[in-house]
Amino acid sequence: MIIIKSEREIELMRESGRLTAMVLDMLQEEIKPGMTTGKLDELAEAFIRDHHAVPSFLNYAPKGDPDVTPYPATLCVSINEEVVHGVPSPKRVIREGDIVSVDCGVYKGGYHGDSARTYVLGTIEEKVQQLVDVTQECLELGIAQAIEGNRLHDISAAVEEHARSFGFSVIENMVGHGIGSELHEDPAVPNYGRRHTGVKLREGMALAIEPMIALGRSRKAVSKRGGWVAVTEDGKPSAHFEHTVIVRPGKAEVLTRSLLEHGAPSGRS
Repeated sequence: MIIIKSEREIELMRESGRLTAMVLDMLQEEIKPGMTTGKLDELAEAFIRDHHAVPSFLNYAPKGDPDVTPYPATLCVSINEEVVHGVPSPKRVIREGDIVSVDCGVYKGGYHGDSARTYVLGTIEEKVQQLVDVTQECLELGIAQAIEGNRLHDISAAVEEHARSFGFSVIENMVGHGIGSELHEDPAVPNYGRRHTGVKLREGMALAIEPMIALGRSRKAVSKRGGWVAVTEDGKPSAHFEHTVIVRPGKAEVLTRSLLEHGAPSGRS
């Protein structure tokens, strides 16, 4: 069931979204080669709790699946070929030339914010930088379709068309989602689809739009050793950007924009 948010609920979501953006802004300033993914996670959890909020991902487990071990961290930190759900570790070192996708969720005031960015550490291959840039562009193009009266798959098609125009692959088995008092709500928001199909978008729908785009030919992310982390099938890099948005007439409202002076990051760190 898709839940339409009231303006009171959206105001609460603005706060959780703003705090989510603040976490990623802070990490953008802190992330560097030689740092462990575990350290990033420590910084994020401390920041969230200092702002009287709770990490959305910590101890999260999908409903109806008792066999899944609850997620053990505040962040998902996915490096290079890892698409999503990379579990931070004090032993995992971030290196020069890595691309690092950081996904963060914050629960405050009864509502969640959810956002992701891919950071570039130092100099990388031109094609990998293009992948990061195009994935961020895919997100913005998807957001531009999140307006009242459009169809859900107008978002999906905008993402897919842009990614494929550069020869990149869309990860099809990982999708965006509705969001609100629950981290994952209806509807699922795929990154591929046919325009003018899917449910009609209504003002007040809250969506987490999150393109996950791969450099190679992978169309699926596969679990690594049965754990949380999912990697590309061919081991080539993948990038990930995400925003929490509210469907509005004419232009979507983005709740998780960067608060840095120059706006959202370009992908470089």
